Amino acid sequence: MTTVVMHNVVSVDGFIAGADDQVGPLFDWYGNGDVQLSEYAQVSKVSADYVRPTMARIGTLVVGRHVFDMTDGWGGVPPAGEHLVVVSHRPRPQGWHPDAPFHFVGGVEEAIAKAKELTGEDRDVGVAAGDVGGQAFALGLVDEVAMDVVPVVFGSGKRYFGSVDAQYLLEDPHTVIQGDRVLHLRYRVRKQP
Repeated sequence: MTTVVMHNVVSVDGFIAGADDQVGPLFDWYGNGDVQLSEYAQVSKVSADYVRPTMARIGTLVVGRHVFDMTDGWGGVPPAGEHLVVVSHRPRPQGWHPDAPFHFVGGVEEAIAKAKELTGEDRDVGVAAGDVGGQAFALGLVDEVAMDVVPVVFGSGKRYFGSVDAQYLLEDPHTVIQGDRVLHLRYRVRKQP
């Protein structure tokens, strides 16, 4: 069965970026190890042993239009998985990578349904934390919450859970891995009765 996992790197006070979208030291752990994870990331062996299989399980990634625009759609290549679903009220940019496996949909529920369809049953759907992830979480569409917690306090900025304004319970973490300047945590979401 497909698992929907909301994920992001986060400060200890719950922020995934500053108000200006800058991540500051949140991604420093991607450069502090001796194991090459990608062209842009060199992490500790402990982190690599966690991140590699986690990323390999993602079949489709769901993001919002803001993230898509900030990254220029990763040049038409999904950063994880084989497909990317973008939640947006605007269509795919005209002339933009016509063969890219990117799908533009109008809402979060539609995005999760499309991502599950594209992924199949034996892999995960990744959802970027923040506004879109928080909406999916509040709608009960997220099965697990994954956080790479970095020892920094932002004080303000973009929240991991977006604008979620209700209380939700998570199970005890089933994954707790201490990397170098990062703590990898993963929780199952306790389903509401």
